[in-house]
Amino acid sequence: MTRLFVYGTLKRGAKNNAHLEGQRFLGEAVTVPGYVLYGLFGYPGMVRAADVTAGVTGELWEIDDDCLRNLDRLEGLAEGLYTREAVQLEPPFASHRAQSYLYHRSLEGRPRLGSTWKL
Repeated sequence: MTRLFVYGTLKRGAKNNAHLEGQRFLGEAVTVPGYVLYGLFGYPGMVRAADVTAGVTGELWEIDDDCLRNLDRLEGLAEGLYTREAVQLEPPFASHRAQSYLYHRSLEGRPRLGSTWKL
């Protein structure tokens, strides 16, 4: 099982949440400072940003290996759209190291959204 932090279209109520069907929702979560969201093409991308003092808001899920493989395909890991990396979360999940998808392409011309992607 993998703990996965999601912050965009995989959150409950968002268009890709069905990909998490049958997985375990652990709760709402926030990353430690140092991450920020950018608006892409109808979805957000999280990147590291040393100048940011707030964490990104999202959800923590516990998912099985089949779900993780499917999400890796959905998020375009093979195409280099995103990378899956470990992120540190704030309490109450500070002791729960989680994986998350970080955007891996150019952000030129893309708007900086801050810490929360609104559904």
